[in-house]
Amino acid sequence: MSIMQRIRVKAKAAIQFVSFSLKQLMILTWWMAGSPYKSYSGIIADGAIRAGKTVPMALSFVFWAMREFDGQNFGMCGKSIGSFHRNVWSWLRPALRARGYTVQEVRTGPEKHIVIQRKGRVNYFYIFGGKDERSQDLIQGITLAGIYFDEVALMPESFVNQGTGRCSVTGAKFWFNCNPDGPMHWFKVQWLDKAQEKRLLHLHFIMDDNPSLDEETKTRYKSMYTGVFFQRFILGLWVVAQGAIYRDCWSDELLFTDEDMEPGLTNNPSYRRYIGVDYGTANATVYLDVIDDGKILWFVNEYYWDSRDEKNGLKQKTDGQYADDMETFIGTDGIAPSFLIIDPSAASFKAELRRRSLRVRETEEIINADHVVVDGIRMMSSMMVQRKMRIHKEKCPVLVKQLLSYVWDEKAIANGGKEKPVKVEDHAPDAARYIVKTMITSRRLAA
Repeated sequence: MSIMQRIRVKAKAAIQFVSFSLKQLMILTWWMAGSPYKSYSGIIADGAIRAGKTVPMALSFVFWAMREFDGQNFGMCGKSIGSFHRNVWSWLRPALRARGYTVQEVRTGPEKHIVIQRKGRVNYFYIFGGKDERSQDLIQGITLAGIYFDEVALMPESFVNQGTGRCSVTGAKFWFNCNPDGPMHWFKVQWLDKAQEKRLLHLHFIMDDNPSLDEETKTRYKSMYTGVFFQRFILGLWVVAQGAIYRDCWSDELLFTDEDMEPGLTNNPSYRRYIGVDYGTANATVYLDVIDDGKILWFVNEYYWDSRDEKNGLKQKTDGQYADDMETFIGTDGIAPSFLIIDPSAASFKAELRRRSLRVRETEEIINADHVVVDGIRMMSSMMVQRKMRIHKEKCPVLVKQLLSYVWDEKAIANGGKEKPVKVEDHAPDAARYIVKTMITSRRLAA
């Protein structure tokens, strides 16, 4: 079957690719004989989420490798190996097998890799995770004939430079796939803005370039974002984050009082309870009490202690005193918390909590928060826009105040392109972000 035709794959789980759009077909064929881009060094596919970039990019990368090379090594990279398996390999493997490729995963030995064979040719594909600056060490020493970066804007520049620098085989090409970030992001400055100079084909995608999305699905995704995240994830633009972070998604409809609250909300055994913690020694310490009914996160109470608030006579507490306050905050009424979600850097406080076991009535598991900042802010924004989180107006006054004053650090963005909030009165929003980023799945966010 020609790749220009409809592909229908039925594997263990039914996989179906509908007809490709023009831009998707360009991804699939740009490297072929007769293409005006065949001599180019690589391709960049960027733009909106759910725009249909990943499927043709991953397929085309393997098709190209198997058509052009034999006995060579290739790199396939994600933010982490786990995310690559989840976002790419889980569907790519059965899709390749359905098209006649033999796929063998070698999971033993120091170098785990994938062996792909077809029509007498065999090539070796190594999967790497570009999580942080140390990730570049994983890719050193290997010689590659090509490399594919999925979600490249989430990877450190050193990792990508190391990966592209390993492509020394004649005819090697680079493949980059991503959603936009800020206009000063290193990938935009060093690769996207220099695409013509580096002879890279640049294809910009929006949702309309994905023929598998119906109008209802597009409308649902568009309703999930506002402000900078709408511009990036829906319009596919590389725009700067500036001003009040939650300005465009805030509404007083997010607030509730005891009168608005569902009767028995805090005592319903079918719901889950979380405590989010942003712990400070010199800075403020915050606990947020949240009830999860499966649809909405209800922020029902807060604890806030700022040892620098000298005018109110507050002083720094010990880990033991903060743990005492935690036990009082949890109380003995209502649902016992399922998780205490704490910033990973709060090592001494976590040790004190574990020493006590904090078994008020049941075991509360202490887990490290997923503290990725910008992605957590994006998820918080989506929760607000969709009214999937509500905040008690009287019992969470600091959280309300700090969410409304939470702003982007424009100096940091201007100086190095790194997006982060101003580190002033940000402790309650951070604790809220820990809960959302750690406990809410992408599937639930999009439901």
